Amino acid sequence: MFRSGALRLRGFPLRGSLGRPRSVCGREGEENPPLRAETRWKDRAETVIIGGGCVGVSLAYHLAKAGMKDVVLLEKSELTAGSTWHAAGLTTYFHPGINLKKIHYDSIKLYEKLEEETGQVVGFHQPGSIRIATTPVRVDEFKYQMTRTGWHATEQYIIEPEKIQEMFPLLNMNKILAGLYNPGDGHIDPYSLTMALAAGARKYGALLKYPAPVTSLKPKSDGTWDVETPQGSMRANRIVNAAGFWAREVGKMVGLEHPLIPVQHQYVVTSTIPEVKALKRELPVLRDLEGSYYLRQERDGLLFGPYESQEKMKVQDSWVTSGVPPGFGKELFESDLDRIMEHVEAAMEMVPVLKKADIINIVNGPITYSPDILPMVGPHQGVRNYWVAIGFGYGIIHAGGVGKYLSDWILHGEPPFDLIELDPNRYGKWTTTRYTEAKARESYGFNNIVGYPKEERFAGRPTQRVSGLYKTLESKCSMGFHAGWEQPHWFYKPGQDTGYRPSFHRTNWFDPVGSEYKQVMQRVGVIDLSPFGKFNIKGQDSIRLLDHLFANVIPKVGFTNISHMLTPKGQVYAELTVSHQSPGEFLLITGSGSELHDLRWIEEEAVKGGYDVEIKNITDELGVLGVAGPHARKVLQKLTSEDLSDDIFKFLQTKSLKVSNIPVTAIRISYTGELGWELYHRREDSAALYDIIMNAGQKEGIDNFGTYAMNALRLEKAFRAWGSEMNCDTNPLEAGLQYFVKLNKPADFIGKQALKQIKAKGLKRRLVCLTLATDDVDPEGNESIWYDGKVVGNTTSGSYSYSIQKSLAFAYVPVELSKVGQKVEVELLGKNYSATVIKEPLVLTEPIRNQLQKKGGKDKI
Repeated sequence: MFRSGALRLRGFPLRGSLGRPRSVCGREGEENPPLRAETRWKDRAETVIIGGGCVGVSLAYHLAKAGMKDVVLLEKSELTAGSTWHAAGLTTYFHPGINLKKIHYDSIKLYEKLEEETGQVVGFHQPGSIRIATTPVRVDEFKYQMTRTGWHATEQYIIEPEKIQEMFPLLNMNKILAGLYNPGDGHIDPYSLTMALAAGARKYGALLKYPAPVTSLKPKSDGTWDVETPQGSMRANRIVNAAGFWAREVGKMVGLEHPLIPVQHQYVVTSTIPEVKALKRELPVLRDLEGSYYLRQERDGLLFGPYESQEKMKVQDSWVTSGVPPGFGKELFESDLDRIMEHVEAAMEMVPVLKKADIINIVNGPITYSPDILPMVGPHQGVRNYWVAIGFGYGIIHAGGVGKYLSDWILHGEPPFDLIELDPNRYGKWTTTRYTEAKARESYGFNNIVGYPKEERFAGRPTQRVSGLYKTLESKCSMGFHAGWEQPHWFYKPGQDTGYRPSFHRTNWFDPVGSEYKQVMQRVGVIDLSPFGKFNIKGQDSIRLLDHLFANVIPKVGFTNISHMLTPKGQVYAELTVSHQSPGEFLLITGSGSELHDLRWIEEEAVKGGYDVEIKNITDELGVLGVAGPHARKVLQKLTSEDLSDDIFKFLQTKSLKVSNIPVTAIRISYTGELGWELYHRREDSAALYDIIMNAGQKEGIDNFGTYAMNALRLEKAFRAWGSEMNCDTNPLEAGLQYFVKLNKPADFIGKQALKQIKAKGLKRRLVCLTLATDDVDPEGNESIWYDGKVVGNTTSGSYSYSIQKSLAFAYVPVELSKVGQKVEVELLGKNYSATVIKEPLVLTEPIRNQLQKKGGKDKI
């Protein structure tokens, strides 16, 4: 614990010692006495929540309020023990992501009415918040974020320095260029919030039991769990791990290693500052992004919390190697002001009254980080009826919204909106402790880094998940990180700038990507597609299972199609390539980021329906090379005795063959829309296969291409991407996927009835393709669409079209604005650009061009 003393650091006299946990900041929560522990016990529960922090208690509240009976929360010591009680309690509508804004919104709207509902004081202050920009690139970042807020319910504005000074008169304005202002932001007392949620949970019938440490979790054959505690055992239909920094220990009970790292976060609280006391209204919360700290008013003083660099911040390594100390609950670590002095000095320069402020408290407590700083929320692949709500670096602002989100998912069988970025299944066996620590350190240190489009972070890389081509290609390209894999984004030639240069404008990869685009359109290119998720499904019920899962028909033996798994409400849960390799045996392919997300869904449906199938994840066993372009057939035909002619090896056929004695499964398909094959092979054969193909294609001018060029190619062909044009927020009809949805097939596939109702009611919006003339910026996705002075929709993805030399984007717009030729505007970096709805695709795919040519010549192409 911190020892008080007469320490003075550059105008920061340090006095006092840490008080009671609940009164770290002298909070209003002391008006709420601790809730008494209940004596009753239940032998059975619908849902058992493990962990009594704000997230776990919020879930108990939401489930019970929604009508679930037998909701039980088990807490090992007392409510708020862990990270909740000492949190700084910041609340904000802002988030750079898209749907996480909804989580923040739901949290704040709940907190605003919680006191009235429960009769418990929550200590909620809403003075607003300001992020300040002191560099031109920060101003660009604010403009970038503003383009993504127009189609959301949250208020957000860029404000001028004069307005900032009016709202926060204690600032030194010398360097401030602009501010990003969110009305309604603020802070709440975490202890009081949790107690109010607990009172609400009990009001609606939940049982909150503490102290009741979970000692064992035993799965039963019917999918239920025996949850054991010193007070007795309980049978649960599902369990939810919401155990905070104890989540790793709970995970180990079910055989999982959750990638979580406890880090030490410090903040300081000052005594009364006369200039603060003299203010007539509460200061907005301040976030100085270059100084990497937040600062807010705490009564008549200030509370200041920095995020140190990854070199200086402290990870609690002993907890990782030896586990959390058994008795740790409401304790703190030794404070270390030296570690945060550069941030202290930045704050004193920005808010000069801090120079003469007395520190009365220093709080240094554990918070839990996942590798990418985002929590893990939802059901876990590979363990039936085991859910998680863990890894919350910002648990207070997430608690209310996540409780509602998980409650809706549990009760209705599908997520209320898409949050794949929080899917616990985004991590896998490749997520080692070394990787997790390196990434958590990086994520903490990068808390306030500029958030660029196409951002890459390099700590902990590469993982064990490198393809067989990694060593061959790493010096030739800029690699991107995809679910543990390294995959080429773009390639550079001698003399070109090889650095990673992220920007809000076109940057050093613009011309190289254009060259790769031409390579595929005019000659032949090779791309490493090994990160694809790959599953083998076989067994006597395999066709019945897939017919139940997919909205498309099942392809015949030797053929492939694109198929979609829908949710019960008719939303697009996943898009996969389905290849029928031999009678009843299938190869399923999905995107790298969807691997375990999709596998969990398939496995759960197989168990639920009692299908006799064998499902195997072969992602790490197979490498994949894509060969695409007008000369792809010519190059590959040199290497195989299999006839690759158009009439013999048709589009969407799949065959097992040998490429120069290397066995491959070849599928005639390419996400580029050009003539091409995907070659699935043993991962250890990748380098040899690549060399053989590259050598064979010298005469045809063969070369590499990466995912950035592939994205430009697929957009021109109007190929939708899961996670952009379609996800759990969209249905296949509005996404333009009617061709792949067979409502008349006999099987009653998941979502079929809902989709019929959606079709009968008619659509309110449609996906359209837009062209727009910009200057040096291109759409990325999620930008606001304007019409007649109002925001009417949003882009989903975008790129530069090297064929027409304009920007290209997909966007959702109201049906009445979806006609070809319709003019709208796309907001990019604070400027609205004129855009036109075009007939899609901009460029016909090779199979269509081929068909038209056979039917009547080039004039139809």
